[in-house]
Parts: sequence; C-alpha cells; structure tokens
Amino acid sequence: MRVVQITDAHLYADTKARSRVGLPWQQFQQVLTAVSAEHPDVVVCTGDISQDETAASYALAVQAMGALPCPWYWLPGNHDQPALMAAEHPLVDEVDLDAWRLLLLDTRVENEPYGELGGQRLAALEAALNADDRPTLIAMHHPPVEVGAVWMDAIGLQDRDAFWALLSHHPQVKAILFGHVHQAYAEHHQVGSGSIDVYGCPAMADQFLPGAEQFAIDEASRPGYRIIDLHWSGALGSEWQSWVERIE
Repeated sequence: MRVVQITDAHLYADTKARSRVGLPWQQFQQVLTAVSAEHPDVVVCTGDISQDETAASYALAVQAMGALPCPWYWLPGNHDQPALMAAEHPLVDEVDLDAWRLLLLDTRVENEPYGELGGQRLAALEAALNADDRPTLIAMHHPPVEVGAVWMDAIGLQDRDAFWALLSHHPQVKAILFGHVHQAYAEHHQVGSGSIDVYGCPAMADQFLPGAEQFAIDEASRPGYRIIDLHWSGALGSEWQSWVERIE
C-alpha cells in the first residue's frame, strides 16, 4: 500500500499569482505530475491548500487532484477555510487502508497560526483508537514535535503533551505525518517503552529554512512530497518505509 503525502500548496484564485519565490499553481501541477508517476494507492494533503482562502482556490485544487490515479483526501491547515473545502470535496476523519488505517486530525484554530486538538478532538481520537487496533498512520497539519526552528516551534501543536500522553496507550500508532513546516523532517519519537516515527514534508510551494530562529525561505530547496510504503505480513506484522522526493 503506497501512501503519498503532499502539503502546503498555498494556492491563489489567480493561477498566475506569485509567492515569495515561486508560482504556487505551477509548482502544484508539477508536484502532482510527479506524484502520479509514483503509482500511489492513496494521496493525503495535510493542509494549507489555499493562501487567499477563496472558494476558487479550492476549486482549482480539486480540479487538479481529480486527475490523480487514486483516491485523495485532505485536511485543513491554519490558512484554510474548512467549510469552503468541504463544499468542493469531503473532509473525512478516517481512511481504510486494508491491513492499516489512516486517521486525519483537524488541528486548526480559528484565526491563529498555531494548532491545537482540544478536549473534544482528543476524545474523538481516543475513541477511534479504542475501536480498532490495526496499525495506524496519523495525518495532521501542525507538528506535534519541535523541529528546531524557533519561530516554527512556537506555532506548532500547542497541546502536544496531551497528544503524546494519549498515544502512549495505543501502540498501534506507528507513524505520524504533518505539514506546516515546509521542509523535510524525520524522528523516532519515544513514547513509553517504544517509539513512533514522525515525518514532516516539503511544501508544494516555497520551502522554509531549517533551524532558523526567525522566518526564512530556503531558496536552495525544491518543492516535494513524501512517500510512505505500508506493509503487513502475518509473520512480521506491520512494516513501513518512508522517504522524500523533490521535483527538478
């Protein structure tokens, strides 16, 4: 089962609009072309689809992603408007991946750059994990870990301690995918006596400079996406591999 993560397209209604160093619509199309060539079974977009938060920007995204060779799913980021997204394409909480499952978490906080799950969404996550012990992949927008950039770490998931405390009781969670950081990232996060793989993904739009104290664009990096290959065998249980690819 091949899952491809894309994130942070930051589209405008105007397809010729520029970001700080690139053309979001052009980059979006280039990434989708490369993703299609990877023969994914599922594509998940982890937020910030829009920059101008217009219905037209979401319509453009849906039009383009409709050409993908597989089902695709999305969740909102801090720049997004969930109601406008849902009007164009459903927002779902869970995707069946045969032996695996994918949970999509909404970490958006109205009018804030940081993220939070809050009591209600944490309770819903716990109920979902209690209901099914299959190996689980979680997708979200805001990083539940510090990534080493001071300004970005201040606008990550604010209730990360509660999130990790919940996951410590659910060893079926194997990996977490997040967006927001506009850069590749990977760590084995210790949870109780085990660990969970945590992965950040390059943006489809501009890239952020890793390790920066203040906001900075990484003009040397290219847009990209993350591949996650999921496996299951009765003898070995769950296995997975993940890596990042970038467009030329």
